[in-house]
Amino acid sequence: LEKYNLKSRTYLGPTSMDSELSLIMTNLGKVHKGSFCFDPFVGTGSILLTCGLRGGYCFGTDIDLRVLRGRSQNENVFCNFEQYKLERPELVRSDNALYDRHYRCHKPIYDAIICDPPYGIRAGARKSGSKLDQPRAVPEEHRHDHIAQTKTYAVSDVMADLLDVAARTLVMGGRLVYIIPSMTDFDVNTDLPRHECLNLLHICYQPLQTELGRRTVTMEKVKEYNPELKDKYIESVWINGTDAAEKCERIRERLLEVAKLKPDYEEKAAMRKKRRQETKEAKKKAKYANQAKSDST
Repeated sequence: LEKYNLKSRTYLGPTSMDSELSLIMTNLGKVHKGSFCFDPFVGTGSILLTCGLRGGYCFGTDIDLRVLRGRSQNENVFCNFEQYKLERPELVRSDNALYDRHYRCHKPIYDAIICDPPYGIRAGARKSGSKLDQPRAVPEEHRHDHIAQTKTYAVSDVMADLLDVAARTLVMGGRLVYIIPSMTDFDVNTDLPRHECLNLLHICYQPLQTELGRRTVTMEKVKEYNPELKDKYIESVWINGTDAAEKCERIRERLLEVAKLKPDYEEKAAMRKKRRQETKEAKKKAKYANQAKSDST
């Protein structure tokens, strides 16, 4: 585990999955040499990297082109794979909400889909689209480096689309493994999303705080997908309707509401604000000092 620790990697982001949990997820997904693995929310590629360590062929997509490109030629997803002498993954900028528009879905291809969907705690979910009713067309000369507009992607839709893509594209017996954060009022019997073609195998709970935890969910494809029933599949994902999804969507706000009930909240909040301000001022002074030093030389 120390060898694959996040701190030792070339390219990281705020949502990079820790190596221990990534290894557990790939184990639950039965990833082995030759497995075709897919992460539709690949980000900095930490989960996909673990699939590669187990010998899987890695394919990842993300709607954010900037995170796929990385910070530089020496700091990107490919650099992490090269660091551990693994084959480069296939990365594509695409929107999981429009999977069937990006790829052919005529036959199942993936042995495992392993991911950490965006719930809005550290990074909000986005999908293709414009806020404008009549968006302008992109000029032909700008298409090669154009970054498409995005809009908010509701958690209820994120999970409905994820399960539907998994049911459509996993081979029979293939596995979907994903993370879902939750608070103490989360009921796995009624609040977990379901799909007619996927059987729920395992739910592993990890407490993070008194009120907050996260569940690693494993599902297996047990039934062939019928494209004509897509609308029916989507409608039945949430047993209690989209209210269950809101338990995951509003976690940051709900944690803040719980924290405000504690008697020493205001004092601690003021101290945190003061420390942030001091850190900001220290960084600013260091920046000016380095700039003055470089100018003098």
